[in-house]
Amino acid sequence: MNFQNELVRDHRICVCVRKRPLNKKENKAKTVDVVTLPSKDHILVHEPKLKVDLTKFLENHKFHFDYTFDENVSNDVVYKYTAQPILRTIFDQGVATCFAYGQTGSGKTHTMGGDFTGKQQNFNLGIYAMVAKDVFELLRAQQYAQLELKVSCSFFEIYGGKVFDLLAKRAKRRVLEDGNNVVNVVDLKETPVLSVASVLNVIKDGSAVRTSGQTSANAHSSRSHAVFQIMLRTQRGKLHGKFSLIDLAGNERGADTNSANRATRIEGAEINKSLLALKECIRAMSNNQNHIPFRASKLTQVLRDSFIGDKARTCMIATLAPGQNSVECTLNTLRYADRVKELGPGAKQAAPLEPNNDLAYLHQSLRSQGTAHHYLHINRQITNRQMEGVTDAHFGMLAGEEEEDPEMYNFHQAVDMLQEAEGDLVDEHQQCIEENKEYLKQEEAILEGWKETWIMI
Repeated sequence: MNFQNELVRDHRICVCVRKRPLNKKENKAKTVDVVTLPSKDHILVHEPKLKVDLTKFLENHKFHFDYTFDENVSNDVVYKYTAQPILRTIFDQGVATCFAYGQTGSGKTHTMGGDFTGKQQNFNLGIYAMVAKDVFELLRAQQYAQLELKVSCSFFEIYGGKVFDLLAKRAKRRVLEDGNNVVNVVDLKETPVLSVASVLNVIKDGSAVRTSGQTSANAHSSRSHAVFQIMLRTQRGKLHGKFSLIDLAGNERGADTNSANRATRIEGAEINKSLLALKECIRAMSNNQNHIPFRASKLTQVLRDSFIGDKARTCMIATLAPGQNSVECTLNTLRYADRVKELGPGAKQAAPLEPNNDLAYLHQSLRSQGTAHHYLHINRQITNRQMEGVTDAHFGMLAGEEEEDPEMYNFHQAVDMLQEAEGDLVDEHQQCIEENKEYLKQEEAILEGWKETWIMI
C-alpha cells in the first residue's frame, strides 16, 4: 500500500489500524491470512464460519478508520500519519498522547519501541525514538528556540492497578490528586535528557525491567501498560507541554484465560477493565462531554490531562494479527477501535457500500493493488453470500458491550481504593516480617552472650 501521495490530515483524535505480517510460527502452520485492506481507510475481516448443515462460509466484516496500514508499511510511515501530526501540540502548551492497542503478539511493542532481531530490540526504529528526534529538531527551530525549553523523560508501568517507576528499579509509586485537581505520581523519577541518544538509554533501561509473562498467544507478553512521557519545561521548571506514549498491555478474552491460574485471570481482568475505562474517556473527549470518567482506572487517572482541554490531541494505533486463529481477537480489537472513533454531531460517517456491488468493488480494488490472488483464495469459500452492513449498534452487541453506568464507575473506583489499601497492608506486613527477622537475629545474639556468661560462671 503506497502512502507516498497521501495527505496528512489534522485530527483531534486519530484512530488507525496496522496489520502485521504472518510470523514464522503461523507460516509453518500454513495459517490463512483473513484480513484484507481494499483502500487506505477501510479494512475487511473474513471470518470462517459453519452453517447448521456444516457448510463452510465466510462472514465479511467491514470497518472504516482514519488510516489502515498493511504489513508492508514501515514504522516511520505509521509515525508520519499518527504521532508526528500531533507533536507540535506540546510546543503550544498542549498535551499529546499516542496509544498502541491490540491483542498479545500483534505488534504493539514493535510499533512503539522498534524492530526486533531475535530478542534484541532496535529502539532507533520505534515511535519513541522518532518523537524524541523531532522534539530536539523543533527545539532548535527558530519558532521555538526563544522559549529555551528543557526536555526530560519519565517511564513507568501500570500493573495490577498499581504504578511502578521503571527508572527507579520498579519502585512502587502512589497516585494522588492535589487541591487543583491535578493528578500526580508521587516521587516519579524524571530524567533530564540533552540528546536523542540519552532518550534511547532511558527507554532501554526502562524496557529491561518491564513486567512480562506467558500467555496463550505469546511466550513473552507485556502484561503491563508502559507509559513513556517526554516533558517540556521552562527554565523555571514549569511544565510547558507533555507527550505520553503508551504501549498498552495485550487485551484478553475470557476464553483465553480459562486454562490460566487465578493470578493470570485477575491480571487479564484488570487489563480489560482499564481498557474499557480508556475507551470511555476517549469517547467522552471526542463528544466534548463535560464529564470525563477518568477515575474508573489507574491508567485513565494518571492520564487525566490527556482527555481534558482544547489543546489535547490523541492518536490510537490498533495492531492486528492477520491469521485465522486470531480472527475473534482481531474483530474485538477493531470493534474497540471503532467505538473509540465515535465523533460528535455533524461528523461524517463511512458511507455503506451497495450490497449488490460489494463483491465486485472489493475484487476490483484488490486486483488493482496486486492482491487479487489473496481475495480469490478467500472468495472460493463464499457461496452466494453478499457482504452484510453492520451498524454501530450491532458492533456493540457483537462485542458484548453496553454503555457503562456512572454508578458502575463509582463501584470500580471503590474497588480500586480497596485494592490499593490491600496492597499497602501487604507491603506493611512484609515490612513487619523483615523487621521481625532483624529482631530475632538480635535476640539470638543476646542469648548466645548469656550462654557464654553462664558457662563462665
